[in-house]
Amino acid sequence: MPEKPLSRRALNRATLARQMLLRREKVKPAAAIERLAGMQAQLARPPFIGLWSRIEGFRRDSLTRAIERREVVRATMMRGTLHLMSRGDFIRCRPALQPTLSQAMRGVFRDEADGLNVAALVAAARDYFDEAPSAFAASPLRRDRRTFDGLRAHLRSRFPKLDERAMGYFVRMHLPLVQIPASGTTWAYPAAADFAVAESWLGEKIGADDRPHALALRYLAAFGPATLRDFQTWSGVAAAPGIVEELRPKLRTFRDERGRELLDLPKAPHPDENEEAPVRFLPEFDSLLLAFADRTRVIADEHRPLIYTKNLLVPATFLVDGFAAGTWKIDRKKKLARLAVKPFGTLTKRARTSLVQEGEALLRFVEDDAPVVSVDFVK
Repeated sequence: MPEKPLSRRALNRATLARQMLLRREKVKPAAAIERLAGMQAQLARPPFIGLWSRIEGFRRDSLTRAIERREVVRATMMRGTLHLMSRGDFIRCRPALQPTLSQAMRGVFRDEADGLNVAALVAAARDYFDEAPSAFAASPLRRDRRTFDGLRAHLRSRFPKLDERAMGYFVRMHLPLVQIPASGTTWAYPAAADFAVAESWLGEKIGADDRPHALALRYLAAFGPATLRDFQTWSGVAAAPGIVEELRPKLRTFRDERGRELLDLPKAPHPDENEEAPVRFLPEFDSLLLAFADRTRVIADEHRPLIYTKNLLVPATFLVDGFAAGTWKIDRKKKLARLAVKPFGTLTKRARTSLVQEGEALLRFVEDDAPVVSVDFVK
């Protein structure tokens, strides 16, 4: 007998289980980031909040230490955006993204790309970032400044006839770089971060296998069951022909209520669709809201315009019963830290009470020096 199609709610609960959002789990930050297939990190603070919502007893310094020990890196990855990745996943999966990143840079600077000697440009950038290896190797936190402003000036002196913005973007998309943490910063990375060549920072060669197979398996472990199109949306990779057939012996398949094939790992969790899901606060750009072509498993269609806007900013959201139910924002004024909770619709009394309790805990985590905290519901 064929298996019963998976309902939207069943997909929601399966995804929440893998995302550690049904219950907080005891896991170290690097291992959690690997389970999550990386964490969107356009801003420095959101991954800390994302892990706080997922890890039992999470402390800010535990992630900072993992970053300083080079167990976790911040680098350009899926969809050409910054992510926190485990060291192993970055080394293993970065090559699979290169064709997409190369295509993206030519799409943005098409005219400038014609006739550009990419190899010479990348070599010059590598020399710039690796110019002071002795100082780089002497400390877990690099002290010499190697910023992108400095890189553009360096490239301008070497290639005066080329557009410096285009050169900087080409380097960012083509040369595997990592951002360097700064000691004493609240969220590990400063607003204007330094960079290093990834292989120099990690002391290890980037993998050579550019097939997307390992990336796809990591995705399914974190977000499955999902369609091939979902994987492509999350990764930005136009999957190589035959990837599904090549991986199929390692996979289990399902159908959703629309009859679409869903791919999954054989031993991945599938909780009961009626399992209770606690309220959770998610940070800006949380991958849960960006990992699918069909996002109805986490947000209702009528609420999509309230999150996915033309400016491409994805606000911080909160979940009620496993689905996005509103947005939130923290304001700090002197001694008061205020969490403004903006629901999409009417909330039950139980949900509001849970949001206040969880929100107060969130404020104590983010604004740990605030004497007074307040959770307010706004329209």
